Amino acid sequence: MEKIVENLRKNGFTVTEFDTAEAAADYLAGSLHGKTVGMGGSVTLGQTGLYDRLKADNTVLWHQVAPGDDTCIPACNAQVYITSANAVSQEGYILNIDGRGNRVAGTLMKKERVIFVIGENKLSGPFPEALDRARNVAAPKNAQRLHKKTPCAVDGICHDCASPDRICNALVVMWKKPSWCESMEVVLVRQDLGY
Repeated sequence: MEKIVENLRKNGFTVTEFDTAEAAADYLAGSLHGKTVGMGGSVTLGQTGLYDRLKADNTVLWHQVAPGDDTCIPACNAQVYITSANAVSQEGYILNIDGRGNRVAGTLMKKERVIFVIGENKLSGPFPEALDRARNVAAPKNAQRLHKKTPCAVDGICHDCASPDRICNALVVMWKKPSWCESMEVVLVRQDLGY
């Protein structure tokens, strides 16, 4: 973990570490006031209770609470965008796979702050292992959770399928913090969160 944190920082990401999801949620709720906050679909974010914490003092748009095309654009264009990641490589690269592209788009569009809330279970070895984790751990579990009709939902292995229900149509790798972004932060939680 220490090497990954060091490499994330070398790549321009701010890293804030917490022992629990509750402590991470306290930190984020305390640092966001009166903002429009977009939240990408994420089991990790659901486990932190962050939506309820943030909506008391911010306008929060979350794909999971109000799914559909009408919420994607406003959430992606929010002042602050929060999501998780499917994997973080040893080199400090942040990997996200997406089906519709809305969740990854929010991390690529200019805004004040982008925040990745990541459990320690998503930390991986070198890039090929992180990609394997994203494709063969996170994506199949998400396909199962969403009741998708894909081969990976059946056997937990990516088949690079052509299913209309495929949820892994786009891969975004953050090698470095994009130059347009004032703050791109990894909130690292020393617990297993999400897939």
